[in-house]
Amino acid sequence: MSWAATVLTLFPEMFPGPLDHSLIGKARAKDLWSLEVRDIRAHGIGRHRTVDDTPSGGGPGMVMRADVACAAIDAVARGGRPLIYLSPRGARLAQPRVTALSGGPGAILLCGRFEGLDERAIEARAVEEISLGDFVLAGGEIAAMALIEACVRLLPGVLGDAASPADESFSRGLLEYPHYTRPQSFEGREIPAVLTSGNHGEIARWRRAEAEKLTETRRPDLWTLYEKPNG
Repeated sequence: MSWAATVLTLFPEMFPGPLDHSLIGKARAKDLWSLEVRDIRAHGIGRHRTVDDTPSGGGPGMVMRADVACAAIDAVARGGRPLIYLSPRGARLAQPRVTALSGGPGAILLCGRFEGLDERAIEARAVEEISLGDFVLAGGEIAAMALIEACVRLLPGVLGDAASPADESFSRGLLEYPHYTRPQSFEGREIPAVLTSGNHGEIARWRRAEAEKLTETRRPDLWTLYEKPNG
């Protein structure tokens, strides 16, 4: 059974979007994963299918109603999949969580809009909140696409080289080392000699050292957590 993503959104026309292209789209065509998109507004209230209301206590914007959100959630067969609300106040998405999600049956992703979702829906359905970072988007759709792509590319058979994920940024607690390819010389800049030496041990040591240097410089938060191996 393939990895299954269900997206709950007010803008179903945004999907599959970029998920239908490149390796991710090819993987879906091969049934390595599936995408189901559901319109939250189908569960809206009244003739106008209302999905939001003014915030209790006052304030700007509108809030997605708990009854509408829960009706949309309850209409989906969970199948053991986690229910995730893409929200800037959620836990920041990191590679270990992506790896765990990709190893499961899939995910149900609720895309927020307006000022947010009624807290009672989050509590009543035990919704996990996930954020892409410390910034705010107009809605959760782009975040949902990013999460899906991050998970799908780890599925067996999606990437051309099965070893690729092992060398990527964050896979060993480090940013990825620099990459080079032909031509040998470009605008006076040469490929580091070690990479064309044929000495695989030296190449591995160079790559680790470069990854460590990049991580220490650019991501001191990761560097403090990194346990440098011996040798």
